[in-house]
Amino acid sequence: MIGFHLSYGGTQEYFGIVPDLTTLGKIIGRGLPVGAYGGRRDIMEMVAPVGPMYQAGTLSGNPLALVASIETLKLIKEPRTYEYLDKVIGELVQGILKFGKRVGHSMCGFFFIEGLVCNFSDAKKSDLDKFTRFYQGMLEQGVYVSPSQFEAGFTSLAHTTEDIKMTLVVVERVMRQI
Repeated sequence: MIGFHLSYGGTQEYFGIVPDLTTLGKIIGRGLPVGAYGGRRDIMEMVAPVGPMYQAGTLSGNPLALVASIETLKLIKEPRTYEYLDKVIGELVQGILKFGKRVGHSMCGFFFIEGLVCNFSDAKKSDLDKFTRFYQGMLEQGVYVSPSQFEAGFTSLAHTTEDIKMTLVVVERVMRQI
């Protein structure tokens, strides 16, 4: 799900995991309809034309999506890319938690809950009504966040430090209202 958000080699590189098979969805093509997969030689040799498994799709080899994928890979390989992403997400998350705490909200990410959220059962215990008010307040102020606290939210290289500061001004305002 988080593809390249942690490192150029994905979460598997970040956590030191050697998978049998890796799949990447639209993150590889900046949101365009594309996917990629790769894995151990013995698995990949099962795919045609070498092996008996045929793989095809309507959008396989889509030129626009493939160019976007190549350019994405070039962009995220630039020096200090991941340091920058870590910086902006850190500023955003710490700001959200700080403003939530300042006005009396117990939070774990976008979950309005006391303590950690480690699984779906924990997540279901959070205050969904409060999240709904938070989401609506953010939207009314011109900041779009995922409409469900059960969805992931990501920053990107397009988000500037100024974007994060502006977002946190809105977060503080909305936190005070809910």
